Amino acid sequence: MKKNVAEFIGTFWLVLGGCGSAVLAAGFPEMGIGLVGVSLAFGLTVLTIAYSMGHISGAHLNPAVTIGLWAGGRISGKTILPYIISQILGGIAGAAVLYVLATGNGSDIGSFAANGYGEHSPGGYSLLAAVVCEFVMTFMFLIIILGVTDEKAPKGFAGAAIGLALTLIHLISIPVTNTSVNPARSISQAIFVGDWAISQLWLFILIPIIGAIAAGLTYKKLQGE
Repeated sequence: MKKNVAEFIGTFWLVLGGCGSAVLAAGFPEMGIGLVGVSLAFGLTVLTIAYSMGHISGAHLNPAVTIGLWAGGRISGKTILPYIISQILGGIAGAAVLYVLATGNGSDIGSFAANGYGEHSPGGYSLLAAVVCEFVMTFMFLIIILGVTDEKAPKGFAGAAIGLALTLIHLISIPVTNTSVNPARSISQAIFVGDWAISQLWLFILIPIIGAIAAGLTYKKLQGE
C-alpha cells in the first residue's frame, strides 16, 4: 500500500507540475516560460520525486515505465496492475487540481496540454510522425532508466539522469505530440478535454507501452541475461 500511495503522489505531482506549467505558465503574457520551461518542469517533477519517493516505490510515475521495467526483468508481474491503477488515479487527481486552477480566472481549459496528432499536434505533425516519435522517445527513456538504475551504474545519480532525460525528450517532442511517453499523463488530460483527445488517446497508451517493452527486452539482451 505504501508503494501504491507513493506512485499516486508522484504521478499527481508529475501531471500538476508538468502539465500545469504548460497550461498556466507557458504562454503567460510577456513572462511565459515557453517550451524550454515546460520541458524543464517535467524533468524537475521526476527528479524531485525520484529522490523523495524513489526509495519507497521506485518512482515509476508512468505505466510504460512499470511495464518496461517488468519486460527488463527488474520487477515482478504482480506489481504492474496496482502501480498502473495508482498512477492513473494520481494523474487524474493532478489534472483535477489543474482544472480548478486553470478555470479560476474564468478561462476555458482549451487543449489542456492534451496529447494529439494531425490537426491537434502543436506543429501539425502526422499520425506516422506521432507514432515514431512516441515509440522512439519512450524506448530511449526506458533504456536510460534501465541503464542508470543498473547495479553496475554509478550510485546516487539515477534521479538526475532520469529527470534530465525527460527534459530532453520534451525539448524534442513537444512540437510533435505535446509529449506523452506516459499513458497516465495522457489519460488524465484527455478525460477533461474529451472529444478529440479521447479519440486520439489510443496512440498515447499503446505506443509508449510498445516502446517500453522493446526497450526492456533490448536492455536484457545488452546485458546478456
